Amino acid sequence: MNQSNQPLVSVVIPCYNHENFVQDSIQSVIDQTYQNIELIIIDDGSKDGSVEKIKEMIPACQERFIRFEFRHRPNKGLSATLNEALDWCEGIYFSALASDDIIYAEKISIQVDYLEKDLKLLAVFGGVEVIDKNNTFIRFAIPSNRKLIFKNIFLSNYTIFACTQLIRLNAVKKLGNSPYPSHIIMEDIYMWLKLSEKGSLKNLPYIFAKYREHDSNTMKKIELINQAKLDVIHEFSYSKYYDRAIRIANLTSYYDTNKKIPGFSFIFKHP
Repeated sequence: MNQSNQPLVSVVIPCYNHENFVQDSIQSVIDQTYQNIELIIIDDGSKDGSVEKIKEMIPACQERFIRFEFRHRPNKGLSATLNEALDWCEGIYFSALASDDIIYAEKISIQVDYLEKDLKLLAVFGGVEVIDKNNTFIRFAIPSNRKLIFKNIFLSNYTIFACTQLIRLNAVKKLGNSPYPSHIIMEDIYMWLKLSEKGSLKNLPYIFAKYREHDSNTMKKIELINQAKLDVIHEFSYSKYYDRAIRIANLTSYYDTNKKIPGFSFIFKHP
């Protein structure tokens, strides 16, 4: 598939205080074998040197991408940042990438091929290589074989790694003017649940990204995450699985708090 007939892919990088990582994240998009990409970067009021690091990458981005946008402004939060970026996106497919994560060079090419062949799929995901703040390999994390249907996601019986996502943009925009609710921290899980009500999601048998573990990861904040899970569940109180989901979330919270067992999924690291 040459660039002239490749569907446009919109990649969004929301950045907040990731001066040590953001250039690696941007470079991984530049290095994609898939050519027809627009890149949108929004710095959400970083207090470190993130903006300066991003500005150093602007010439390379302008040369590489079909369309490139960069904005920095006061902090509004991750959901507001993603919703703002979505208003700019012009692609057929959409991928949000945390500014401390890295995607493999073949990621978008492989995922677009799957989505183009199966029109019933709304989104695809895959596995990750977990790294530390120094880019040192820690482990591979492979998704389970469980189907990504609403019931499994709602009952925490699933694996999705946010940094591996590629979603049909029109499916996201059909969710409303603000697909990422500002009052929900686990905005990605909310998104996946809403999408799973509309169509099929699937994990592909590939490692697509490097997920970075470091001290500021949101997933390190156990109490915050456990409350965020409940906030998402309450948004779907109409579901026949609601009471069961609440029981599972409370049980998970107990184990997370008392035995330090990590949660079921990764999310963006952002206030």
